[in-house]
Formats: sequence, C-alpha cells, structure tokens
Amino acid sequence: MTATSNSSSASPLALRRPQLMLQRPVLKATNLNRFYGPVTALDDVQVEVYPGEVVGIVGESGSGKSTLLRVLNLEENPDGGHYELTLPEYAGQNLFDLSRFEQRRLRVRHIGIVYQNPYLGLRMNNSSSGNVAERLVLAGERSFRALREAGRTSLAASEFPLSRMDDPPLQLSGGMQQRVQLAKAIALRPALLLLDEPTTGLDVSVQALVLDTLRRLRRELGMAMVVVSHDLGVIRTLADRVMVMRHGRVVESGLVDQVLEDPQHPYTQQLVHAKL
Repeated sequence: MTATSNSSSASPLALRRPQLMLQRPVLKATNLNRFYGPVTALDDVQVEVYPGEVVGIVGESGSGKSTLLRVLNLEENPDGGHYELTLPEYAGQNLFDLSRFEQRRLRVRHIGIVYQNPYLGLRMNNSSSGNVAERLVLAGERSFRALREAGRTSLAASEFPLSRMDDPPLQLSGGMQQRVQLAKAIALRPALLLLDEPTTGLDVSVQALVLDTLRRLRRELGMAMVVVSHDLGVIRTLADRVMVMRHGRVVESGLVDQVLEDPQHPYTQQLVHAKL
C-alpha cells in the first residue's frame, strides 16, 4: 500500500484496503512460543482469522491472551513461530523476520488496535481529531485539509460526537476515549483490527453502545477482528469463533455457541459456569 497523496482532495476512508485473497485467511500464525524466563506465556499457539470474521480469545489473567495480542500487533516478537498477513507486498513472508522499522510500517498501515487502557493508544493532551490524523501522518499524508477530514470521517464512523472532535481525550469519558481509539484504529481501513478488553471499566449502557458500533463497523468495513475479553457476553455478542487459553496454551476452540453452550475441556466448563 503506497503513501497517501498530498492532494487536498484525499479522503481518509477512501484509502483502499489491500486487495485480500478471500480464499485464504487474513491472518495465519503458527507455532507461536513466548517465554519470560521460566514462565511460558505462549505454548505452540495457532491462530487463523478469515476475511470479515471475528475471533474471540478468553481465559483468566495470566493465560497468555494479552501476550498473544501484542505478538499479533508486532509489538514484540515471539521466541518462535511464523506469522503471515494476506497482503500482496508481504506475500509468503514471516512477519517476525522483518526489521523493527518495517514491522512498525506494516503495523501503521495494516493493523489497527484498541487497547484496554486508552493511555497506551492515545496522546491524551492532543485533540481527538489530531489523534486520528496522527495515524495518517505516519502513513505519509501531509495535507492539513485531508488530515482534518480524516479525523472527522473516522470519528463519525465510530459514533463520536463531532462537536467534541477538538477536545483532548483527557477531558473525555472512558467510553468516548474508546471511540477515539477506534476511530484512530480504522482510519486507514486496516486488514486486521485487534481489540483488547474494549469494554472493560465502562458502564453497561456505554458497553452496549460500543459493542453496537463494533458490530456495525464489522458489517460496513468487513475487516477481520481479534477480540480479547474476560467477559463472555462480549464474546457472544461479537465473535464467530472463540479460543480458550490457559497457561499459554489453547485448550479449546470452535464456534462461539458450540464452545460456550457445550464446553468440552474442564477448564472451559469451569470458566463458563463461573460466569453464569
């Protein structure tokens, strides 16, 4: 994907997504291993996500969920494994073999992420529209008019009130901060959207609004998503398939209804019954 034009007519959401080969998964990661000293965070984990699909990841704290998301976001390399995204310019390449510079470039252009903690994803003292525009600046856009329109268009898509687009996230509620993160994440129409506990800490009514927005964006943009959550209700609402992790391993996976209604692994049974 080439850098955006400097033309003032450039439209941020008109930036085309990469042409995905729909017969193949958008994301394919195999044999992922990650160790922190004696602690095994990922143990031979396999992940596939297809175009337009949402895969949920559940498990208790320390199960490896967040480590897996950081690895998929190329924030850190594992101790072993292979990772591909179905993007023409990276066809067949193990993304872990790229330089850190090239990984950052790929992440900016093709992977969006919404963190549980907005402070990790936003510059809290910059304007909300400026936070969104920052992603396009990193991708090469320089036209102020195009950047301004980028902020407006993406914030509107995430159902953020445009009357507050010049307010910094520091002055916003938790739900509105998550919407700014989401707007920033989708600004370049990424091939993959990663969501780390996107509704944690939000009031029930605000959670429902955020989930409705995510479902609508999935329909409209058709991007693949991976969502990490301890809340099985969120997984039921968003995901098609679910992976259950424990001690760095995937102990059970399958269709959401199948796994959550008829869990086979004792740990999954314990997890589901604990949430009833």
